[in-house]
Amino acid sequence: MYKVHFENRFIVISSEPDRLQKYGLFHKFNDTSALYKLIADFQSDESLSSINVYGIDIIYLWKIFRIYYTEVGAAGGLVRHTSGRYLVIEKRGKADLPKGHIKPGEEPEECALREVSEECGIVGHTIIKPVNPSYHTYTWEGISYLKKTSWFLMAYDGEMIEEPEHEENISKVFWLFPDELNKIKRNAWLSLMDVINSTILIS
Repeated sequence: MYKVHFENRFIVISSEPDRLQKYGLFHKFNDTSALYKLIADFQSDESLSSINVYGIDIIYLWKIFRIYYTEVGAAGGLVRHTSGRYLVIEKRGKADLPKGHIKPGEEPEECALREVSEECGIVGHTIIKPVNPSYHTYTWEGISYLKKTSWFLMAYDGEMIEEPEHEENISKVFWLFPDELNKIKRNAWLSLMDVINSTILIS
């Protein structure tokens, strides 16, 4: 199953209808042109909050879905301090995790570690394990992009720096216990909360 975010709306790609969740529309994949029309309509019509597109061959369906977009890669980290607190930032007015685009020739792990350092000023953090990637779309200069962000759970035992890196458009830095993370829900993208909730539940 794949979940692609359109800001706080989403399309779920699955092999069978996902009857456990409520969707604005279910769509069985039959041909490429119908799928691409569905994507275009969903992008322009914000009255639909979610769609479940399903087909038996999910590998093929996901490949066709991705061809619609220009793909870009990013990576970031969910940093857990030895105190049990997690690092959260506020960037451009939204709660977020440190992340950024992958440079040419750079591995996702390298990018994630670098972005955490650049955006939060910490050093000495290490990767514990990869966690589920997130996908979201955006349009820039008439081109539709699909961004895959590779996420990594990280460990850190240094100073809990709270000074924001304004040059990175960061306005606040928080270190929150797991039971405090719901406080940011109203000011966070749905994709971010998916990453946080799934990671903390399985870590």
